[in-house]
Amino acid sequence: MTSDAYEVPMTSDAYGGPMPSSATHRLLVRQARWVAHDVLELRLTRPRGGALPSWEPGAHVELTLPSGLRRAYSLCGEAADTEAWTVAVHRVPDGRGGSREIHETALVGRELEVTGPVNRFPLVPAAGYLLLAGGIGVTPLLPMARELTARGLPWRLVLGARDRSRLAYAEELVALGGDRVLLVPQDEAGLPDLAAEISAAPPDHAVYACGPQPMLDAVTALCRTSGRPRTPYLERFTAASGPPDQLGARSGEFEVVLSRSGLRMTVPADRSVLEVVREKLPDVPYSCEEGYCGSCETPVTAGLPDHRDTVIDPSERPTATTMMICVSRSASGVLTLDL
Repeated sequence: MTSDAYEVPMTSDAYGGPMPSSATHRLLVRQARWVAHDVLELRLTRPRGGALPSWEPGAHVELTLPSGLRRAYSLCGEAADTEAWTVAVHRVPDGRGGSREIHETALVGRELEVTGPVNRFPLVPAAGYLLLAGGIGVTPLLPMARELTARGLPWRLVLGARDRSRLAYAEELVALGGDRVLLVPQDEAGLPDLAAEISAAPPDHAVYACGPQPMLDAVTALCRTSGRPRTPYLERFTAASGPPDQLGARSGEFEVVLSRSGLRMTVPADRSVLEVVREKLPDVPYSCEEGYCGSCETPVTAGLPDHRDTVIDPSERPTATTMMICVSRSASGVLTLDL
């Protein structure tokens, strides 16, 4: 792809026809703006205008970057804006390259393949909500705050970051929620008092959290040990910490059969199913490669998966009919996938 704008073929996608939410769309990066220190917001539209698929708070889309990297980002714009999707990306210098590419490439005026939207972090019915955000973790929670305000439901949002310059969307949140929003710049006030916030939340309020792994671990532990135990709803943007035998350690060789493609291949102990499958099917979707985004979820038609992701709840694993092929393996000698 060159720096020139890509000319979209004359299809229904280019001219405003319906697009299913599972489709991949070619969208124009219409605008980029800074919303906090090292946080760049991208506004994506159809090249010739027209409606995009609707979405609900908590949804994400997957961007295919010019280099070919695929990365998933939460939609953080107005859900009522049917003509644009908005994502915000925090630059991580020592990350896996996706954020650096977005920040260091002139993307405005270029087109990207965008898949989605997909929602694995939806709002569940509750009497009220406590929203806990760490840094860029505010992106899925901002649309939730807008939605809850529109519904007239009680909510509180706590946003922490290293300093005020990194509090993305702080002004909009305060304008939206007033004293329901607590901003906690760490260099001024330390870390958010998660224990106090969770204890103060009524028992019929749902707790949502998105942020760094230590924060999510703390929220989980506090919800479990508080006077009123509850299960928090979490969105991860890094892989969960834990024993390697449960979180992606590769052990044992097995066979994978791709039923639709008629292929059979060996997955060695030191390689993932995704790596092996992509040698034959390079277009298989993926993003995080660490088992937390759900982009590579694949139906299993035979065999016994060894689930090592953080997408499928442990209580659902015995009956799950899909698997995340980037980290999960096989507990049987042969595993058949619907690919």
